[in-house]
Amino acid sequence: MPHLVPIAYFHSPLTSKFGIPRQSGLVDELRGSIVFEKPYNHPDALRGIEDFDYLWLIWGFSENPVNEQQPPLTVRPPRLGGNKRLGVFATRSPFRPNGLGLSCVRIARVEQGVIHVLGADLMNGTPIYDVKPYIPYADAHPDARGGFTDLTEWKALEVDFPEVWRKGFTPDQQTALMKILSLDPRPHYHADAQRVYGMPFAGRDIKFTVSDGIIHVVGVSS
Repeated sequence: MPHLVPIAYFHSPLTSKFGIPRQSGLVDELRGSIVFEKPYNHPDALRGIEDFDYLWLIWGFSENPVNEQQPPLTVRPPRLGGNKRLGVFATRSPFRPNGLGLSCVRIARVEQGVIHVLGADLMNGTPIYDVKPYIPYADAHPDARGGFTDLTEWKALEVDFPEVWRKGFTPDQQTALMKILSLDPRPHYHADAQRVYGMPFAGRDIKFTVSDGIIHVVGVSS
């Protein structure tokens, strides 16, 4: 098998693993871009891609090194509270034998060598190894079972984002940030209402606390 070489890198306002949506498509307003490397930044490589609405991205968990001596066999999905173990292949955990991720994103627009997309769950600088068009007749299975995700409901938190901290963000960035926060980026074993968390977004550091099911943004610094 040939060595995998990135064909592109992802550009995103999320520069840390902390805060990244746990699945693609959860935050439709989250903008990002696929910037292709040579020779794939040539217009011929993207010819016809504007006729599709969605893309599959195959990418690498570059911030999660693979432990070849102790390969992950079981993981603890956040959706189950981080307390129950399942087989790694029954989850979408980032801790995988080959460190590969799969995401479905919506195409916003196409430029020379760049595809702008919505709803990605990738951090800034993520290597992308392949791009494939999403084909509804083959890829959509609305009646399929969803395993443990059918049995657990992910409840969004309320977000208190005072106007004083919204300055400098575009309306789309404000909406995306609030949706990201509502998904509760904290590890699920954290429950300290006094703890102040920090999350980088669009070149700024977002400070917030969580209490009684509400996320309170308490500061934004550059």
